[in-house]
Amino acid sequence: MMNLNMILGYIGTGGFNSGWLLMIAIAIISLIVQWRFKSKFKEYAEIPLSSGMSGAEVAERMLRDHGITNVQIMSVEGQLTDHYNPENRTVNLSPDVYHSRSVAAAAVAAHECGHAVQHAKAYSWLRLRSALVPMVQFASNLVQWTLMIGVMLMIFSNSPTVLFIGVIALGVVTVFSFITLPVEFDASRRALAWLENNYTVMQTRQEHSEAKDALWWAAMTYVVAALSSLATLLYYLQILNSRRD
Repeated sequence: MMNLNMILGYIGTGGFNSGWLLMIAIAIISLIVQWRFKSKFKEYAEIPLSSGMSGAEVAERMLRDHGITNVQIMSVEGQLTDHYNPENRTVNLSPDVYHSRSVAAAAVAAHECGHAVQHAKAYSWLRLRSALVPMVQFASNLVQWTLMIGVMLMIFSNSPTVLFIGVIALGVVTVFSFITLPVEFDASRRALAWLENNYTVMQTRQEHSEAKDALWWAAMTYVVAALSSLATLLYYLQILNSRRD
């Protein structure tokens, strides 16, 4: 039977400590990447686009060039809230992107339109990601309470059932975070390819390099999020496995 003394003993062997160290390391990396991305966005948001086009105008041009006429471009409140919604076919741009005439705004607007192009072309990874959304939303709600309660139940009643459910739910969320990676990278690839071939939007190689840099750091935030979810999953799997000891 597992009790509190056994849990404390396991912690003392370093079994949990290694998991905590990994999670802390990834959390620190995540903070650095988030800071770097925001600083890059701020830097490129202050560089005027040579064509003088706004983020909304860039989005309109990209959609038109790809023959997409059933997607609406909207301004949504918030900062860095830009996203594409495949359910109602809308490209949603934050005010800093929608109205801005900067390199950063053009890059972000083109990236979100890259998702619209994926949708129009039935890109397989986007279809898979969209299909999993309802399941992931349900799993995310389970994760919020099953992990903590599950650990407590293991300590005081040696019952792993709730923690097992939490680990399964976290596994679904983790898989989803990794499926998101090719979707985001491909959207940036489509955006950069279109920007490179449209000199009326970005008229210098410098602007294209800056847009590429901004989108690369944005992609890194998704990479770190996926790794963080994986580290958390491994940590709770370790706790669950400790019941055998």
